[in-house]
Amino acid sequence: MKLNLLNTTSGLKPCYDDDFDEKKKLKLGQVYQVEIKLLRNYEFLQKYFALINCSWEYLTEKQREFIKSKENFRKTLQIAAGWSDTYYSIKRKEWIEESKSISFESMTEEEFVTLYENVKDTLFATFLRNVSEEEFMRNLINF
Repeated sequence: MKLNLLNTTSGLKPCYDDDFDEKKKLKLGQVYQVEIKLLRNYEFLQKYFALINCSWEYLTEKQREFIKSKENFRKTLQIAAGWSDTYYSIKRKEWIEESKSISFESMTEEEFVTLYENVKDTLFATFLRNVSEEEFMRNLINF
């Protein structure tokens, strides 16, 4: 179980509803061992997914059918933005590029900021060529 907690003068408090629900599962009076780790900016992660979701809405039906899902879209953008690993598939007899994880444990805040900017650049160079950044940012706040 992982929880995001805010340190306050009265103790550690769950940050989000999911964290609160997980904390409720802990039995009162029991002793638990925890590892304290400073997380990357969670709000920035939410902004990243808002960027992906808003961009998905700009895709044509044909583009969506080709890409299949928002998750595939996100991975495609990450690969295009350079956040990927390459390995050789013996079965397919070709090199394959796979999107790397963006979990808090797998990248630093600095790497994530760079990824965000690279994905945004990729979006405007590839999928949002006919959309002004100003219009997009107005719509982004709805996500």
